[in-house]
This record gives sequence, C-alpha cells and structure tokens, in this order.
Amino acid sequence: MHTQVRRFLHAALAFLTIGLGMGWWLLVRREWRGQYPAPLETSAHVHLLLVGFVMLMIMGVALWMFPRPAKDDRWYKPVLTTAAWWLVVPGTLLRGVTEWGAPPVHGPATRWAILAGATAQVVGLVLFFATMISRIRSVGSRQREANGERF
Repeated sequence: MHTQVRRFLHAALAFLTIGLGMGWWLLVRREWRGQYPAPLETSAHVHLLLVGFVMLMIMGVALWMFPRPAKDDRWYKPVLTTAAWWLVVPGTLLRGVTEWGAPPVHGPATRWAILAGATAQVVGLVLFFATMISRIRSVGSRQREANGERF
C-alpha cells in the first residue's frame, strides 16, 4: 500500500476516534446533565465523522483501488491528491475545533475560522475527485461484457 493511501486511511481512523469520543461526550452530557448539544457542536460532530472519517476513507480506498492512471493520462497528478489531503485534514480539524469551542454568540473571528475550514474541505474534496476522474474507466470491462458477463 502506497504511503499516500496510508496517510488518508490513518487520518480517517484518527477522525473516527475523535468523532466517536465527541459523540460519546455529547451523549453523556445529554443523559446525565440534561444538556443538549448546541447546533455548532452537532455540526462539528457530523463533519468530523462524515468528512473526516467517511470522505477520507473513501478517498484513501479510491486512491488505492481505482485502476492505475493510463500512461498517456495528463489529468491525474499525485501532487494534487496530496494537496487535497493537506486541505481536507486541516480544514476539518479547524472547523471541528472552532465549532466545538464556539460560544452560542460568537464573533467574526470564529465565523471566519469556520468558513475557512469549510472552504478548505470543499476545495480539497473537489480537487481530489477532479484529479481522480480520469482513473474511473473501463479496464477490460468491454471484453467481459462482450463475453456475456454481468456485474
């Protein structure tokens, strides 16, 4: 398994651990203290799990399992998948930490930090899948379909 794939998968597992811990703490607060999570806490929890765990896991597995780039592929560039990692991971951390710690009424610095984290997430995800699109191709599927094989 390539180092870059492991980087995505390790980050996904780290976010899973953080997200599960946060969810457990939110549940403890609700059940034992009667404190329901604030909307930003819920948003942080969801983003840590859905973007941090699920999307990074999907990205890592896609990078690992999709067919290798064609020799004449000018679109796929590994440096762009690395850049995507460096956008999604810190962006998700920034968003999660800022939303988790934000007071109910927060100022412009908090809003900008949340927006910066969300923007990094979006740009990183779009960049990753834009560079991976050329790897979604039929490798031998036409021959298998011609032979009558079904999926």
